[in-house]
Amino acid sequence: MVLVGVASGLVAAAYIGALHLVERLLGPEHWGDGAHLLVLAVVGAVIGALTLVLGSPGDVELLVDNIHVSGGRQDIRDLRTLIPVSLLGIGAGSAIGPEAPLVQTTGSLGSWLARRNGLGTEELRILTITGMAAGFTVLFGVPLGGAIFALEILHRRGLQYYEALLPAAIGALAGYAVYTVVRGAGLGPVWSFPAPHELRAVDLLVGVGAGVAGAGVATAFTYATVALRWLSHRLPALARPMVGGLVLGGLAFLSPYALTFGEGQIDTVLATRLGIGTLLVAAACKFVASSAMVSSGWRGGFIIPLFFLGVVLGTVASRQLHTDPVVTVVALMSACNVGVTKTPFGSTLVVTGMAGVALLPTTLLASVVALVLTSRVSLIDTQRERDPVVA
Repeated sequence: MVLVGVASGLVAAAYIGALHLVERLLGPEHWGDGAHLLVLAVVGAVIGALTLVLGSPGDVELLVDNIHVSGGRQDIRDLRTLIPVSLLGIGAGSAIGPEAPLVQTTGSLGSWLARRNGLGTEELRILTITGMAAGFTVLFGVPLGGAIFALEILHRRGLQYYEALLPAAIGALAGYAVYTVVRGAGLGPVWSFPAPHELRAVDLLVGVGAGVAGAGVATAFTYATVALRWLSHRLPALARPMVGGLVLGGLAFLSPYALTFGEGQIDTVLATRLGIGTLLVAAACKFVASSAMVSSGWRGGFIIPLFFLGVVLGTVASRQLHTDPVVTVVALMSACNVGVTKTPFGSTLVVTGMAGVALLPTTLLASVVALVLTSRVSLIDTQRERDPVVA
């Protein structure tokens, strides 16, 4: 467990370091809108060529399926495609983030170490989940949230490989410690949210409303992604990523918030009083951009983009309804993500930990409401119940 965590922390530090280098070369802040549109088209063409030459980069859905079927990955050959493709795309300003590629990498690393040591299926499954937990934790900075998130994302309801919870926590802590030492990162929260007001009974209605709204956002995102995947598969495989890059670059002319996966933009939205129209355009562009990138062969995760949507829409809602902005925003961030990933406890812990706010009952309430309302909506098709024959 510790070995998987340490190895995952080292790999994560190298991955994030490489990503920062690519961002300095290809990131949108270094180019004008027109020039960056060309950069995105070229990066898309390179992604298509690398995928054609090196093979499929796989995805988290496949990793989830492997965990259920055989305990973990059979090999790690898809990482030779995944790592360069994801680094190029995310570094160039893709609207999807590093969480999925990094978790796929660290989960596969856990599988590889288990197989190298001749461990059985149960231990293989535990160490694969441990690697995933370390990957989530490095990016979120919330060890307990990362561990629970890694377990919940395997199922549409509940946490069923309970025997992996403590190993996942140990691996998450080990990976987090190594990463913070190697990268010189602090232990504070990712974002600087202000403290919420003192909660009142009426705030429970805010939690319910945020859950309903988050379920709506998640449902729309799921069906939009399914539709765009269908459209994308009408194109030649080599052309899909280039078309996705052109779509992303075009959206950047409407709003600069279409670009990047949103982590660095969240503090800006909170600290700057942007107009309602600007916020709504930003949300629409990020929504379409993230869905288009997921659908067109670019590799990255949609968790932090969904958090960004929660921040923007929660800010708009708090102004219009005169609710506490932090209570509204944090609840909607978690609900938007839960509706897609089915991770109510993990998302609640991760959002509050990344925001540096108290663990509010309204956040959990919104998460549970979103989970219930989206029980028949699924984007990660390989999520399922634990096989009853698995010990």
